[in-house]
Amino acid sequence: MKRMLKVVALIGIMAMLSIALFGCGGQDAQENEGQENGTEQQEAKGTIKLGYVEWESEVASTNVLAEVLKQEGYDVEMTGVDAGVLWTGVAEGDIDGMCSAWLPATQKNYWDKFQGDVVNLGPSIKHCKIGLVVPKYVEIDSIAELNDVKDKFDGKITGIESGAGVMQNTEEAIEEYGLDLSLQASSSAAMAASLKRAIDNDEWEVVTGWTPHWKFAKFDLKYLKDPKNVYGDEEHVSTIVRQGFKEDFPEAAQIMDNFFWEPKHMQQVMLEVHDGMKPTKAAQNWIENHQDLVSEWTSVE
Repeated sequence: MKRMLKVVALIGIMAMLSIALFGCGGQDAQENEGQENGTEQQEAKGTIKLGYVEWESEVASTNVLAEVLKQEGYDVEMTGVDAGVLWTGVAEGDIDGMCSAWLPATQKNYWDKFQGDVVNLGPSIKHCKIGLVVPKYVEIDSIAELNDVKDKFDGKITGIESGAGVMQNTEEAIEEYGLDLSLQASSSAAMAASLKRAIDNDEWEVVTGWTPHWKFAKFDLKYLKDPKNVYGDEEHVSTIVRQGFKEDFPEAAQIMDNFFWEPKHMQQVMLEVHDGMKPTKAAQNWIENHQDLVSEWTSVE
């Protein structure tokens, strides 16, 4: 009798284990199926290709926009290229969009060439400026005075990438003001490093500059006055997409259309990146601390 009870008990335990294992298996299967469905739903939203000019400001804005789009279920590919390649890529449909279009003056030549082949979603940031920048201790205040002290600047203006709009404006400024200084192309990072070295050694340096940029938070700088208005008045940065993007990705296009922030916001991201944080992480930090604004961007009718 005792032997029989042991057998019955053992059968009962095995049955309970089977039910438990089946239940767990079923739950795992349901979870896996849910995850797969979730992945399929996310993938169903598609991949958006964002391009950007490799300036600190555009690295900041593009990474923030990319992270917001990812959170909304899109895959995002980012490609850093020169301005001319970027505009051509959007115009030809190889790149879906960018938030790197400095208008109306800095990239006017690209806008004039490609405006019929792209769609302008409007500004993502306003109150921007470009021009020639020097440390505040430099004893001139105007571009027109540069020739008088050209030796103090070693006869050069330190620039950034050769295809950038501010470089083209500077070549025009050299001609308009009859400057006896050469424009040296480098990169935005190399320009900032050269400026820092000069300031550390109390030397004179003139660089191509723009606002917003982290260097204005780090150093005491000033724009040289531009009486001929070669660099134009206040600038803004627009979000530009390819033809057909709004039809292919209506929700993403609305988010990109809504995307708008202040120079102080951009500089927060730029500073963290400059101080060594990865752009993706800096963008995620900013988004986490500005959920109200991000919610406005992602509010799609």
